[in-house]
Amino acid sequence: MLLKSFSKEIVRAECNPSFESVHCIAHLDQDIEPVLPYLNAVLGGFEYLKDPPAVMFKSRGRLITVQGRKIAINALKDAAEADKILAWLQQEINETWDKHDQIRPSYEGTPKPKVIEILKLLPKTNCKQCGLPTCMVFATRVAEGIKGPEDCPEIDDDNRAKLGDYMNQFHFDV
Repeated sequence: MLLKSFSKEIVRAECNPSFESVHCIAHLDQDIEPVLPYLNAVLGGFEYLKDPPAVMFKSRGRLITVQGRKIAINALKDAAEADKILAWLQQEINETWDKHDQIRPSYEGTPKPKVIEILKLLPKTNCKQCGLPTCMVFATRVAEGIKGPEDCPEIDDDNRAKLGDYMNQFHFDV
């Protein structure tokens, strides 16, 4: 077992303390830096940094950054959600480390969706029914993993399916 224990800190954004969401920083008691390229390979990191080593994941509008001695998670509802994600990450880290001799490490981030490719599939009516001011902003949110094809009321079924297929290649939950 590589990661045995950590302490958790829940914080609100200093720049805007009225934000509803909270952020979590887990301070790791063990150095997990050796597992990072393997974790990146297994979970398909959104970004991989080499110096200092870190792997980043995007999931449902959250950014999760894993470093040797720290894990940071943003845009959380509460501490209970942080606990759930940290428990999952601890399990993934330990399982990946246990099998690391069977995994080819990855030092690159996964390909990212292109906003222009997403925009091509949208109706481009700027109807605002999705709650955003333009289809371009909506396409950007889809590329970030915050919105999905189901969030555009104007998109036809064919393009909705194409957009879902396009996003699935990037391991986004759509």
